[in-house]
Amino acid sequence: MEDGNMLEKPHWLKRTYRDNSNLNYVREMLSALQLNTICDAAMCPNYVECFSKKTATFMILGVNCTRNCRFCNVINREPQKVDADEPNRVAEAVTKLGLKYVVITSVTRDDLPDGGAGHFAATIRAIHKSNPHTAVEVLIPDFQGNKDALKIVADANPEVISHNIETVKDLYDQVRPQAIYARSLDVLKSIKELAPQTRSKTGIMLGLGETPEQVYQVMDDLRTVGCEFLTIGQYLAPSSAHYPVQEYITPEEFDRYGQIAKEKGFDFVASAPFVRSSYHAAEALETEAK
Repeated sequence: MEDGNMLEKPHWLKRTYRDNSNLNYVREMLSALQLNTICDAAMCPNYVECFSKKTATFMILGVNCTRNCRFCNVINREPQKVDADEPNRVAEAVTKLGLKYVVITSVTRDDLPDGGAGHFAATIRAIHKSNPHTAVEVLIPDFQGNKDALKIVADANPEVISHNIETVKDLYDQVRPQAIYARSLDVLKSIKELAPQTRSKTGIMLGLGETPEQVYQVMDDLRTVGCEFLTIGQYLAPSSAHYPVQEYITPEEFDRYGQIAKEKGFDFVASAPFVRSSYHAAEALETEAK
């Protein structure tokens, strides 16, 4: 920060987009099926590109979150009633978009006994039933450390289970005070214990005030619990009311972090300013298949 003002974005974070027919098609389809996306809810900078390619990251279990992380644009309000038909509509959208890889995430639902795990499992099964050749990645909350809930998701056999570590341990109290660093690591560890065949994935944001040494420690912690896929991207504050950006990391620095992560043994690493956990998510499995 400079003099209490928001930092000006550097040139590598400025984009120009044009609307196109695919973007409009995706928006109209989502509206017709009454589906939500994290692309819209989190103000993702990549949403126009993704919608234009007829893809999206679906957000299930409503749009109101029971947590209030300082970096996130998702609304912290009274959670909505679980929509039992939503898994079928998500599967229908996957069919309409012709997706061969789909990412499903959710708001955090600490109000539900299973944290929404059963709804995740129903969505995975609905997609696999109607789209048997589509790979499913789920980006899950921590379920408050409930391993029985995690097992419900794992037993539905998604190809990838992702849980974002988000930031370094020392920034948790400021950035995501309702989460626990050790608990998120344990979720990632448990994925491999419950479903060895399922790939585990996480993401971290840079620019929150972390040091390179702290980032390297996160990488080591992730490898210790067997995490296989890692995404590293630039934090962009959704508004002046959110946690402020402390630094804009250069593309060259992202390249360096990515190289170090690969040297530490991750099977797949995506590291660049606009990288998000679900951005070009299919590349991890595609890279392995080659």
